[in-house]
Amino acid sequence: MSEVILAAVGISKRFDALQASRDISLDLRRGEIHALIGPNGAGKSTLIQQIAGRLKPDAGRIVLEGRDVTALDTAERARLGIARTFQVSALAMEDTALQNVVLGVLGARGGAYRMWGNALARGSLRDRAEQAVARVGLTNMATTRASALSHGGRRQLEIAVALALDPKAFVMDEPMAGLGTSGSHDLTELLSGLRDEAPVLMVEHDMDAVFALADRISVLVSGEIIATGTVDEIRANSAVRRAYLGEEEGA
Repeated sequence: MSEVILAAVGISKRFDALQASRDISLDLRRGEIHALIGPNGAGKSTLIQQIAGRLKPDAGRIVLEGRDVTALDTAERARLGIARTFQVSALAMEDTALQNVVLGVLGARGGAYRMWGNALARGSLRDRAEQAVARVGLTNMATTRASALSHGGRRQLEIAVALALDPKAFVMDEPMAGLGTSGSHDLTELLSGLRDEAPVLMVEHDMDAVFALADRISVLVSGEIIATGTVDEIRANSAVRRAYLGEEEGA
């Protein structure tokens, strides 16, 4: 079995009468893309927020490379290597692509915004930012404001920001959201190459992308994991077809 890098162990979360997460356990292993799928309202975003540190679980643990990080906040987890990308862009739209990457690194390190000008002149940090921008194919757009990038370009930039943090694991919330066919194809190729740099836990509704990328898939329904397996195993699982893919028994 591949080494477990990130794990949720027995996670439960309730909001008043709603049990959003019910004793959820899943792991992310070195060199893989693990997709989390499920119908709207299944609790996917709630689980991702608990893994990334925005929400604290009522029960259970989040473990990064054997270290219990449950008590740590989002920024502390980012410094330890959990790199998060969002369904809705969190970029600084008036700053350039390169500035966004530098600011992301400074923020993860606890640096002040006013320091970014000095940071851009600092060799090692600027080099890291330039390498990350190049890795996602945005070298020619490095001095372009984020607001002028295409939707797909902003997705690439968000990944560059995460890459510059030298992550242990990526946690991505619907990276394909809002992309057309061409953009999804390009981003699928980019994400496929990331798994060897750091494993990817990905929430995604685009099933073509999920089936193309995922080494394993976990299916979340009503706050519970009902199945985990390879693409072929999930496609063949009758409970998944009934609960998520909308197929009738015997169809």
